[in-house]
Amino acid sequence: MVKVVVTGISLVSALGKSLVDSWQQLLAGKSGIHIYQPFPELEPRPLGLIDKQPAQLRVLTQQLVASVLQDAGLVSPLPNCGVVIGSSRSHQAAWEEMARWMYLEVESGGSNVETRHGASGSGGSEINIFPSHPSHPTYSCWLDTLPHMNAIATARQIGATGIVLAPMAACATGIWAIAQATFLIQSGQCQQVLTGATEAAITPLTLTGFQKMGALAKTGAYPFDLHREGLVLGEGGAMLILESAESAKQRQAKVYGKILGFGLTTDAYHPNTPEPAGKSAIAAIKQCLERSHLTPKDIDYIHAHGTATQINDKIESKIIQSLFPQSVSVSSTKGATGHTIGASGALGVAFCLMALQQQILPPCVGLKQPEFDLNFVSEAHQTKVERVLCFSFGFGGQNAVLALEK
Repeated sequence: MVKVVVTGISLVSALGKSLVDSWQQLLAGKSGIHIYQPFPELEPRPLGLIDKQPAQLRVLTQQLVASVLQDAGLVSPLPNCGVVIGSSRSHQAAWEEMARWMYLEVESGGSNVETRHGASGSGGSEINIFPSHPSHPTYSCWLDTLPHMNAIATARQIGATGIVLAPMAACATGIWAIAQATFLIQSGQCQQVLTGATEAAITPLTLTGFQKMGALAKTGAYPFDLHREGLVLGEGGAMLILESAESAKQRQAKVYGKILGFGLTTDAYHPNTPEPAGKSAIAAIKQCLERSHLTPKDIDYIHAHGTATQINDKIESKIIQSLFPQSVSVSSTKGATGHTIGASGALGVAFCLMALQQQILPPCVGLKQPEFDLNFVSEAHQTKVERVLCFSFGFGGQNAVLALEK
C-alpha cells in the first residue's frame, strides 16, 4: 500500500487567519465566538466569524490555496496535482443574494426582471430568475456559483488539469474530501492532491434553518457540557497537500504526519437525527481502524465531532465509551472555532496534525462541567501522541473517520 503523507497545511478560522495563529489561540483556551448581528432582520447571536462581516467563499478559498502551496513549498502551475475540495453550503450566500435582488426587483416593478408568458407551454407567466442587465454583478458569473465550481476555481488557480472532485456530505464533507484524496494517492492515480474544505455558511437562510430546528445556542458553544445549549455557526476552512511518501522524499518536503486510513458510512435513518445506537458511526470507526491496522488501544487522542447539541454529544460519548479504553484523550475544537459545517472535519484534521507534530493535545474549549465520563482534555498539555482519530458525523447520517500517525 502506498503511504500517504501531509506536506502542507493552511487554515483560517474565527480563531485566526493562519494555521499558527489559530493553533496558538486554541492552545491558550481562547474562543473566536462572539455575539454578532450581521443581518439586521435577524436577532444578534453567537457566531464564529473570521471578520466582523461574513466571509466570501471565493476569497477564503483563494487565500487558503495560496497559503497551502507556500507551506508545502510548491509553485503553480501544477498540472498533475489532483484537487478534492469540499463544501456543504458552497456558494449559497451568493444565491441568497441573487434571490433577494430578484425579490426586490419584482416588488418594485424593476426593469431588470423579465416576465415570459406561456413558458414551457403552461399558459401562465414565468419570472426569469437571472438578472438580464449586463451591469449587474451576477449577470456574467452565476455559473461560477454552482456547487462544484469552488473546486474548479481551485484547479484554475493552481493550473491543475487532472482529477477534480467536489464532495458534499453535510458536516462530514471535510473528512470525506481528505479520504477521497487519500484514495487517489493510495490507488496510484495521483502523486499529489490538494484537498480540504471551505465554508462561508453564515447566511440568513442557514441561520433561520438551524434556528427553526432549535439547534442554535444562545450564548456560546460548550461541547459535552452539562449545560450545553446547541451549536454555534462558524466559518473558515483548511487545506492540505497530500502526497505519496516517495514523492515527498524526492523533493525533500517537510512532513506533518501520515494518513493511515478512513471509514465512511451512512445511517440511512433520518434527515437530521443520528441513529440512536450509533451503529453506523461505530461501523465507520471499526472500518477505519481495520484499514489502518490499528486497535482501539492504539489510539492516543480522539478529535470528536462535539457539536455541543444535546443528541450528538450524548450519542458520540456512548460510542467512544463502548469502543475505547477510558484513558483515550478526547476534545472538540468547536467551542473555539464554532461549527464550520462542511469545513469542520478539515479543520479537525489540521489540528490533529499539529497535535502530532508538536506533541500537544488541544483543549475542549467551552467545557466546564462534563456530562459524560470521558478523559476530556481540559487544558493543552504536552504528552506522547502517536496515533489519533478525527470524527465527523453529518446530517443525513453521514459518518466519516480518519486515522493519522506521527
